[in-house]
Amino acid sequence: MTDPAHPASSQHTGHLAKGQRAMRAIAAFEAVKGIAALAAGIGLLSFVHHDIRHLALELIGHVGLSPYAKYPAVLLHYADMLHDANVRLLILGALAYVAIRLGEAWGLWYDRPWAQWLGAISGAIYVPFELRHLLDHPTIISALVLFGNVAIVVFLALRVWRQRQAQRHARD
Repeated sequence: MTDPAHPASSQHTGHLAKGQRAMRAIAAFEAVKGIAALAAGIGLLSFVHHDIRHLALELIGHVGLSPYAKYPAVLLHYADMLHDANVRLLILGALAYVAIRLGEAWGLWYDRPWAQWLGAISGAIYVPFELRHLLDHPTIISALVLFGNVAIVVFLALRVWRQRQAQRHARD
């Protein structure tokens, strides 16, 4: 039985409505981002007591590259940055990101309005950076990432707006 007061319970002949399927796809995507961030955090944890620059130099030497070449130099630059950074603070930041992404995924899966707000706002934050990246490095992938993120933000924002309109009409 469906409950018109709660959009998560609206089903069409036993199948999820098109909007619900889209919402669950977005939720699954957010969960994947959270799990990927968790894996990255665990990877960072393994570097806490290691000399990252030394490990990067060993890797560069193992594949036979010069540390002065463009990409190995970039790798060494970031290894130095990571070495200078407070790794524990990075790990805490990663855990916070994981908690937000997995919480958002749960909320989107169950069609919670707060999760739709969170998804629209957090997705919108990335749009200017993705647009700048597309303008600096125009590729199909950059365009698809920007387009996909804008589509998700618009979908979630419209869903929030429509639900608020329905609530207003229900009160009248």
